[in-house]
Amino acid sequence: MTSRLSHPSAYGAAVLVHPTCVLCGAAGAVVCDACASTLRAAPSLPLPLHIDACTALFEYSSARPLVTALKNGGRRDLLPWLADRLRARATPPDGATVTWAPTGAARRRARGYDQAELLARALARRWGLPCAGLLVRGRGPAQAGLSGPERRVNPSFAAPRRCPDVVVLVDDVATTGATLTAAGRVLRAAGGQAVHGVVVARAGGARRASGAYDAAAAHQSPEVPCSWTSP
Repeated sequence: MTSRLSHPSAYGAAVLVHPTCVLCGAAGAVVCDACASTLRAAPSLPLPLHIDACTALFEYSSARPLVTALKNGGRRDLLPWLADRLRARATPPDGATVTWAPTGAARRRARGYDQAELLARALARRWGLPCAGLLVRGRGPAQAGLSGPERRVNPSFAAPRRCPDVVVLVDDVATTGATLTAAGRVLRAAGGQAVHGVVVARAGGARRASGAYDAAAAHQSPEVPCSWTSP
């Protein structure tokens, strides 16, 4: 049986003394080497609107159990594993402030945490960059379970104060790109000059035709490639 310490960790969760793999249940690591080798690289796709560059670690269908464990399974012990890999994959722009796409208040209360916030703070610590909550989420249903058209009009954000010039926007998953697009639009309207996205998993396939992506990326500076980066 997995045993736990009773005191809180840096993420507000109990520390796993004997961690188990979230994908297969084997003891020894939060993601064992065998399961890590099955996680497919994220596809390279046109950027979401209002986003200058974006990095994704995994293709969503292969990483879905991992993301679900963090989001709904209470496996906050995954955060160091994910943050270490994001740090190795993504290079933040100079002078950036790290922020996140916040979940709704009701979902945060139900889970006891916002997984995107915890991931953003863990990544910012590894980069040695400031991390700040720059967005407030409006009312509305969760993106999960919505159709493509519903996803594109659902996310609602507001910026309570002026945004720093350069921002790294962190989220767990990008499916149609609607959340990143909505958040990026608000960050730019609040003063952001460049918004770089970082996500754990990116959905591919037919989702690329969602209409939330900007193949021309006319808002970008010429030196920024008009595509996602992935391992």
